[in-house]
Amino acid sequence: FMSMSQSGSAPRFTLKELYRRFIKMPMKGVGHAIEDYVADQSPMGNVSIVDNKNFEWAERLEKNSGLIKQELLAVLYGHKNLPNIQDISPRQMNLSKNAIAGGWKTYFFYLLGHKFDDSYKRCPETAKLLDSIPDLQLAFFSVLAPGMHIKRHRGSYKGVLRCHLGLIVPEPSKDVRMTVGDAMVHWEEGTLVIFDDTHKHEVWNDTDSIRVVLLFDVCRPLPAWLTRVNKTLLGLAHYLPEVRQAVRTQQEWEAQSAAQAKAH
Repeated sequence: FMSMSQSGSAPRFTLKELYRRFIKMPMKGVGHAIEDYVADQSPMGNVSIVDNKNFEWAERLEKNSGLIKQELLAVLYGHKNLPNIQDISPRQMNLSKNAIAGGWKTYFFYLLGHKFDDSYKRCPETAKLLDSIPDLQLAFFSVLAPGMHIKRHRGSYKGVLRCHLGLIVPEPSKDVRMTVGDAMVHWEEGTLVIFDDTHKHEVWNDTDSIRVVLLFDVCRPLPAWLTRVNKTLLGLAHYLPEVRQAVRTQQEWEAQSAAQAKAH
């Protein structure tokens, strides 16, 4: 990364090293400072696992998880080739060597202001429950194949909280798990887990069956002025090229799926 001057005494940095030292690392420090500030303003602080009691809709989802599971099973039966996560979001490919082989499948309902009507029509009870969640930002069935491992990683935005509602959790439960920070999570069917995905987390499915959760993001509770800032930033994210491409990819899959269904 360094070269020497002609005299051999003074180190000379490459552009890549200069960028890393004087732009990337300082900006990363600023980003962490902003995250800490946002967490301090939130009523739940900077914890890895968030208490469900902070959200009035949490109990409603758990009570109706059986209805969601019924619709999930119909989706799995009717769609043998769900989209791979990297087809919707290519950056996720780096999270697992199993991703290319189709180890992580998705069925999207909502993405940063984009509602997928076909999914809502096919799963009306799930749609109704999702519509009852204030400030929903993302929602999809997350299907992990047997043997799937998602490497330790972290989310990029402190303004949302991630939620997993267990729908299909294979046995033995100790072999299908997630770490978030220092916490260990074992999903249970019908139980909701809410966590801060900016804390590093890692996922394993070391069983012989699929694991499915309803994965969704909601706005982090914040003071009124910071909530306005948060919602403005999330609203702008709606127009990001990668988000718009993800929406087009999902819509193309829906069109292909509908055409195949008519052909049969």
